[in-house]
Amino acid sequence: MVDLIVLACVVFAFAIVSRRLEVTIITAPIVFVLAGVLLGSSGLDVVELGLEDHAVLLLGEIALTFVLFSAAARTDLSTLRRNRAIPLRLLAIGMPLTIVLGTATAVLLLTDLSVWEAAIVGTILAPTDAALGQAVLSNPHVPVRVRQALDVESGLNDGLSVPFLALFLILAEADEDGISSRAWARFALEQVGLGVLVGIGIGLAGGWLVGWASQRGWMTDSFERLALLTLAIIAWALAGQIGGNGFIAAFVGGLAVGPTTKRVGEQLIRFTEAEGQLLSLSVFFVFGALAIGLIQPLGWEVSLYALLSLTAIRMLPVALSLLRARLSAVSVLFVGWFGPRGLASIVLALIVVAEAPRLTGRDEIVMVVASTVLLSVLLHGVTAAPLSAAYARRVQRMAHDAPEKQETLEASRRRESTLTQAPSA
Repeated sequence: MVDLIVLACVVFAFAIVSRRLEVTIITAPIVFVLAGVLLGSSGLDVVELGLEDHAVLLLGEIALTFVLFSAAARTDLSTLRRNRAIPLRLLAIGMPLTIVLGTATAVLLLTDLSVWEAAIVGTILAPTDAALGQAVLSNPHVPVRVRQALDVESGLNDGLSVPFLALFLILAEADEDGISSRAWARFALEQVGLGVLVGIGIGLAGGWLVGWASQRGWMTDSFERLALLTLAIIAWALAGQIGGNGFIAAFVGGLAVGPTTKRVGEQLIRFTEAEGQLLSLSVFFVFGALAIGLIQPLGWEVSLYALLSLTAIRMLPVALSLLRARLSAVSVLFVGWFGPRGLASIVLALIVVAEAPRLTGRDEIVMVVASTVLLSVLLHGVTAAPLSAAYARRVQRMAHDAPEKQETLEASRRRESTLTQAPSA
């Protein structure tokens, strides 16, 4: 109870000065991580949380479930197809290359890890978190094509990373436990297959019911949003109960529910900007309370890997994936740099702790992830505003027909015009 009171006080204190902080380089994730560090066991010891506490894992899982579901449901696939050049290159080419390069680098630097454990590290640190670079997405002078690409990439790559993590966890445990290849292949198929089936079923059926009831005026706006969010929890929990992967179910459920309900984008954008942000920042607070303990002792190999993960391991795949996009070098560097690691990486690491307690390299995996996320929260947070402003000035000096200035559809998500006119729910 004390931990909850402390978290609530931090949220209230930040809310009081939130508008003043918007014009500084101090972001919300930085504040909540620092608050966690100061109030956790490595600081004032006011908050007593453990890495294996069930409440910590449950908070992270619910937060990631909502993020996966809402990001997938808000994505307008028809618009994405029309504006597919950059985001699809980042997802289809850049992300797999990031996992491969991250795995290879881990094999070379983190020699205590097996190949599959190195692959787990590379996969956990592949997803990006747009919340850590919000100043980039909210800067109207940054080209729409670039903002859209970063937004769509961060919204979808965490869901796409989940099947890879499930597979590598199975392979790593199979190596240690001597499980036959047939057994782990069957388990992998169950995880992915059942997760997809549950997600499609819950998304289509639940979305249709919500749309049907909404058209008849049976639902209030607040309960329409609540009903959509409960579909995420139902898909996640049901898939886990029958042997599937709950996060895959939540992500696929979001993709399935999107086309069934006209107002899904509006409702879930409201959630993301309010309750969803509270959940995400709570995870950052908990992460801060645990972080210092997780990264001790910190060797040079882990520090170097964390730095490379945010630079070369991200930037090289981005550069290769954008070769035919005809963007300028400065744009490619900008997109490559703003690939922050945040909520998804934290929660995926917690899943490794919970689901693979006998994994030999578990503690080192957690140390690498914690170090990288901590560094990302700081570096991406303080550079988002100044670098996006500098990049915007650079784009303004480009020729009027530069690829960055090509018109594109702003609404990569279902942001209906009524959203800006309707009062908050």
